[in-house]
Amino acid sequence: MNLTDRAAIAGIGQTEFSKASGRTELRLAVEAITSALDDAGLPAAEVDGLTTFTYDTNPEIALARALGMKELTFFSRVPYGGGAACAVLHQAAMAVATGAARTLVAYRALNMRSGARAGSRAGAVIAQVNAEEVARSWYAPFGIRTPAAMAALFATRYAHEFGADSTDFGRVSVTSRAHAATNPDAWFHGKPITLEEHQSSRWIVEPLRLLDCCQESDGAVAVVVTSPERARDLRRPPAMIRAAAQGAAADQHEMTSYYRPSPADAQLPEMAVVARQLYTAAGLEPADIDAAMLYDHFSPYVLPQLEAFGFCKPGEAAALVRSGAIGLEGALPVNTHGGQLGEGYLHGMNGITEAVRQVRGTAANQLASAHNVLVTAGAGVPTSGTIIGSAR
Repeated sequence: MNLTDRAAIAGIGQTEFSKASGRTELRLAVEAITSALDDAGLPAAEVDGLTTFTYDTNPEIALARALGMKELTFFSRVPYGGGAACAVLHQAAMAVATGAARTLVAYRALNMRSGARAGSRAGAVIAQVNAEEVARSWYAPFGIRTPAAMAALFATRYAHEFGADSTDFGRVSVTSRAHAATNPDAWFHGKPITLEEHQSSRWIVEPLRLLDCCQESDGAVAVVVTSPERARDLRRPPAMIRAAAQGAAADQHEMTSYYRPSPADAQLPEMAVVARQLYTAAGLEPADIDAAMLYDHFSPYVLPQLEAFGFCKPGEAAALVRSGAIGLEGALPVNTHGGQLGEGYLHGMNGITEAVRQVRGTAANQLASAHNVLVTAGAGVPTSGTIIGSAR
């Protein structure tokens, strides 16, 4: 079944992004969902489906009780952390298209800064006895225990193969922070950085500097998905789910795919799987994409995503970034909200809300033309993507 334009986003909502929310993750989720339903002009009683991440701590039935939902006919969870960011839309679109549910909410809430930070969880995670952690036991004793350490290996190999360096990664961070600086909802609103400041920031794990690493944030995001017919009768113009897809590639692992011919495959094979599906389903090409919300947990991963989605040839992303193409006035504006490097880290869900705002024409950094916006999910893990488009 081709899902193109079979489902639409009718409402979006989010809390503030902070380093100390002062609320439980359940309350954050309730706030974001309430905001999304209000944005759509829908009562909670109309929601009959929920989809989220396996990492989310909020049970669907707890949210249903707290919000006054009635019967749920569909609920699902997607694994691999940030790789699930667009997969929740994929699940929701399939549910709507098949009649499994009529109105769904995709949500993610986390206290990633004031609660369990990614780096501090490493020891506890590695102690778990499951297939994934057994695999990690081969390299964790050598110090590869955090997402930054894993990303540093990829970045080092990518730079070696294609001649990129820390300044190329820095230009990604500088661009994201420039966009965040003019976004009132961003954590780094009013706080742009220069390339010199990036280069003088401390090392985290070479070649990653502090300003190459995303924000660990507290907050929540929610998205309401329903049929295009229903969405057209609601409060906001519908944002169409032009395509959605998930992807894992051969010899896939979580950020440490050592068994591939090259650890730094320029196409990020899992992203290439997603790209192929998205373009085929939507009947679009890279030239048809007006903006891209690329998963930027670490700045180096933006470069191979530009290549995987066909915006440039393998190894040419650094030159593309140097040209200014990913800025607001460039050929392909990237992360116009500031991304996870500048707005906040919500496992990529805030990339979806920004795509919707761009399509609606209500973004803080609104583009003159935003008919088709690409959104990607976690890079380096089994992943997902979506193209959000304006109503035809």
